[in-house]
Amino acid sequence: MVEESAGLQDAPRIWRKSISETQDGLQSEWLVIGVIAGLSMTLGLRIFDVVGMQGPPPWFLWSSGFSVGFALLVWAMRAGTAGAAALGGVLCLSLLIRLQIGEPWTMTALPELITLFVLTFLATRFGRKRKEAMGTAEEKRGRRAAQVAANLGVAGIWAAYRGHPYLVTSLAALAEATADTVSSELGQVLGGRTFLITTGERVEAGTDGGMSVQGTLLGAVAAGVIALVAIALGAVDVSSGLIVFLAGSAGLLFDSLLGATLERRGWLGNDLVNFASTALAAWLAFEAAKVLAPPVPAW
Repeated sequence: MVEESAGLQDAPRIWRKSISETQDGLQSEWLVIGVIAGLSMTLGLRIFDVVGMQGPPPWFLWSSGFSVGFALLVWAMRAGTAGAAALGGVLCLSLLIRLQIGEPWTMTALPELITLFVLTFLATRFGRKRKEAMGTAEEKRGRRAAQVAANLGVAGIWAAYRGHPYLVTSLAALAEATADTVSSELGQVLGGRTFLITTGERVEAGTDGGMSVQGTLLGAVAAGVIALVAIALGAVDVSSGLIVFLAGSAGLLFDSLLGATLERRGWLGNDLVNFASTALAAWLAFEAAKVLAPPVPAW
């Protein structure tokens, strides 16, 4: 076990959620289990299909090595705990498995995952002193495995399937996850008046279901960046990129809606809210994308 130095220890946490800490922890644990099970099924079957009886092809070895390197980088930068970094590495491999069908790495959603990592890393650390004073700063050891599962699990599971609609679906989930994190992290520092999406009641920054105009716009911009990266690299056309942006932005608003209702009532923890929001963005994107390009057999 690697121990943090005294200077890097997190300040004592104050539980501010409506849901009990125990119940929130149980929900997060079951979420991680569910995402791992989903990845085991989709990614495991795809790996078996790739490796078969002939051994792994060179691109699979490269992809595995890159995924391990990505996980180590996340852990070394304290962007995530060891468990979060390991899960992130598996999710990275799930994105790269699309190389099996002959697509270049620029069309695997990996560039968008890297973009998400950079944007959320910077947003999380922006104005950290103010967030610490508010009691809303992320732990210095980085994100937990449950947070990775909540934000990236949907994208990773869908990415293992073939066909253009599945890629758009995965990208939309990444767009929503980026938008939500950027909106929350920057909105606490740069946002003005924070209000509940359901009633318009003014609340403190960081309140479940609270949103500000500035934070919401910054989140939408972040979703747009994910879409633009995909368009620029040729992963999707402009129409599909627009779907990614709109679905990601819709998921961002849905996140606030769940926060103002089910989360404030103590029924759902933040991780489940985030997972549900990426799932909604993915579903909207899939339904729209399959109109443009009907899905091919998943395997």
